[in-house]
Amino acid sequence: MKEGEGRRDQQRATQLHTIRLELGRTRDFPQGTPDCGYEFVAPLNAEGHLDFEAFQQLKSHCRVHRFWVGELAQSGALLRLGRDHWVFSYEPGVDDDEPAFKFERHQFRPGEYVSITDHNGETLPFRIVSVEPFNP
Repeated sequence: MKEGEGRRDQQRATQLHTIRLELGRTRDFPQGTPDCGYEFVAPLNAEGHLDFEAFQQLKSHCRVHRFWVGELAQSGALLRLGRDHWVFSYEPGVDDDEPAFKFERHQFRPGEYVSITDHNGETLPFRIVSVEPFNP
């Protein structure tokens, strides 16, 4: 290992966070539910926003786990497909991509909400329930 590599890896790891989203209030779940949601890893800056530069270096670590009552869990990746276009993707191609609405503008803090469009094209609200330092 070259001098400084271990320190850089440690600094990058401290930028990575595990973020848990749970379904907010919807017609089917008037109180929301912890049984539907996502847990994903992403780099955040000090203000809690997605860190674009760190993402470029750390995208191989940016994974997503989708859990949904009555469905099989899915694992995939957080992808940035353009300046303002973030998706959760589970298979090659775009058919299963789930776009995240204005992810680049959100502050990832517990209690805040984000919107994600699911496989069926329905945009749903998700509450951020936790943001923890990534622990590989």
